[in-house]
Amino acid sequence: MKFSSKQTLKDIANIISANYVGNDDFPVEGMNEIHVVTPGDIVFVDHPKYYDKALQSAATIILINKEVECPKGKALLISDDPFRDFNTLTKHFRPFQPSNVSISESSKVGEGSIIQPNCFIGNNVSIGTNCIIHPNVTIYDNTIIGNNVVIQAGTILGADAFYYKKRPEGYDQLLSNGRVVIEDNVGIGALCTIDKGVTGDTTIGEGTKIDNQVHVGHDTIIGKKCLIAAQTGIAGCVVIENEVTIWGQVGTTSGISIGEKAIILGQTGVTKSIEGGKTYFGTPIEESREKLKQLVNIKRIPEILNKLK
Repeated sequence: MKFSSKQTLKDIANIISANYVGNDDFPVEGMNEIHVVTPGDIVFVDHPKYYDKALQSAATIILINKEVECPKGKALLISDDPFRDFNTLTKHFRPFQPSNVSISESSKVGEGSIIQPNCFIGNNVSIGTNCIIHPNVTIYDNTIIGNNVVIQAGTILGADAFYYKKRPEGYDQLLSNGRVVIEDNVGIGALCTIDKGVTGDTTIGEGTKIDNQVHVGHDTIIGKKCLIAAQTGIAGCVVIENEVTIWGQVGTTSGISIGEKAIILGQTGVTKSIEGGKTYFGTPIEESREKLKQLVNIKRIPEILNKLK
């Protein structure tokens, strides 16, 4: 998330009551997770395992729970609880905006687009031209929808990320301030849920078609002209390249990539990143021909055991 106006290190430190290392006027332009940071961003880190990764990332302001040597050209915010303070900044720069109308006055709906009854269109939503939004669709704040998009009944765009920190008293949610971006000519089936990014965008690429009851996790990027069948669950921070086909009841782990024009057969568990241009099946995932050979051999085990006896 980029701030609407440039802040200074001192400004940010005052908001979260943190000590800092760096010039008072060190520029701060936004806040992001580590996989999407750019210079001017704040990134938070609260575990020694990830200190070096955060300090060496593209972020120039590191919100950290230990006094460490500050890399050249960067600044530090020293906090006893970076997770909490990252949430504090989210509340400050993108606070929750309640709505008492079905279609927000700050939303924009393009020419020729149709909004069917009982839809909710949140604050600062943008819908392009010639779209059809069917009944009971919920579109959370700041969602961007392109032209010629069709969204079937009951779908939800922009719910919070499933991202929690375990504490002694229970689970603490990392607040989401990102967006959902739906590009032109996308079709989304009924009862789908597409979560917004924690700080960045969850993106569905141009021409992609999604079947009913599909879940897409936070910060996932789906490429152009993909086909995704019903009851598929895609975890957060997944990258799916162009023209991938995913059949029904597929599930993925987070943080992986699926190569261009890959085909994933039904009920596969995508447990790792996979190359494009191949067909895959099974859990753990393998190329389909190899997996099917293994299944044939498993069926032969009783016969082999009888021969051994």
